Amino acid sequence: MNLTWSQLMKLAVEFRHELHANPELTWQEVDTAKRIRVMLDKHDISWRECTITGTVATLAQDARGEHIALRGDIDALPMDEKNSFDYVSTRAQCMHACGHDGHTATLMAAAIWLKQHEAELSNPITLIFQPAEEGGHGAKKMVEEGCLKGVDFIYGWHNWPAIPFGKAVCPDGIVMAGNGTFHIQVNGKGGHSSQPELCLDPVLAASAIVVALQQIVSRRITPQKIAVVSVTYMEAPSGETTIPDVAQLGGSIRVYDDTMRDEIFFSIKEIAQNIAKAYGVEAIVALKPRYSATVNDPKAAQNMREVLRQNLGEDYHSSINVPIMASEDFSYYLQQIPGAFALIGSDDGGESHDKPCHNVHYDFNDKLIESVSKVFIQLAGLQGQGHEK
Repeated sequence: MNLTWSQLMKLAVEFRHELHANPELTWQEVDTAKRIRVMLDKHDISWRECTITGTVATLAQDARGEHIALRGDIDALPMDEKNSFDYVSTRAQCMHACGHDGHTATLMAAAIWLKQHEAELSNPITLIFQPAEEGGHGAKKMVEEGCLKGVDFIYGWHNWPAIPFGKAVCPDGIVMAGNGTFHIQVNGKGGHSSQPELCLDPVLAASAIVVALQQIVSRRITPQKIAVVSVTYMEAPSGETTIPDVAQLGGSIRVYDDTMRDEIFFSIKEIAQNIAKAYGVEAIVALKPRYSATVNDPKAAQNMREVLRQNLGEDYHSSINVPIMASEDFSYYLQQIPGAFALIGSDDGGESHDKPCHNVHYDFNDKLIESVSKVFIQLAGLQGQGHEK
């Protein structure tokens, strides 16, 4: 029996809470994938496994229109949740602190409604339940295993607590930055703190490296370009009277394109090694490219903006500055086919809905499930759907 819209929304919220209480980390989403597949089976939606914990569902595959893909990510973060509601995480050091539980529930709601109206679809639809977005390059693996086969356009989104509920952004071009990480090990010669002249102090050298790295953006990048270099940790375990042998530091960068990432990586390595040489120590630099910038196709972005306007209202557009400097592996899909990615506001003034992603008190705003389900349904080609009949 088909669900009414209100019944579907209730089911989707319950499913989101179930996922929230049972989070799983990147590439470990076995139970999450099972829950998704059981729900798809229950509603007679065809699916196939893709990269073990990923799931690709299909609808109206014989339709002759443009083939549309919709994506939701499914993994959680290694954090201990500090909320106290009924569906709080039951797993230590694992929490849906970025809203992927809500993204998954939204995609599932859209999938069920589209299935109930499959005969009305003029476009083939692919629904991508993707693992390992949180640094695991899950989208890359899904693409390699064929999740985009035959797809013409792809759409995705991310809830964004810094944007008010009912507002959204979906620009042409770059919407989210690319990123990379770096780790620097400084090898010196330790000894007694009363005799620093007999040591080669890695802490002093590492401190100088930290200061110099903060000047890459202000002194090596033209002001017309935007980049971020953040040193996020420095470690040199020792005692109060002991200069250690080793100090370690690292952090991340945010850039608009891969060329700039390469330039900044070169600067990090050059600065670290030359400063180390000046202090008589050694710097071993490890550089790790992560995600490229998420770049919207103008045609797809215009289409998504129009659907957002119809569902959120004429004044839906947020004043938040874009591109934002966070990163998304949705970029892998957009490197293959045209599509668009939107940031949709979640802050309605409710407790936890204004907390930033990756915060121990964060919680996804369930109101987004209804509004974004309607956006997905309309992007799939159903007009005027998503209302009680």
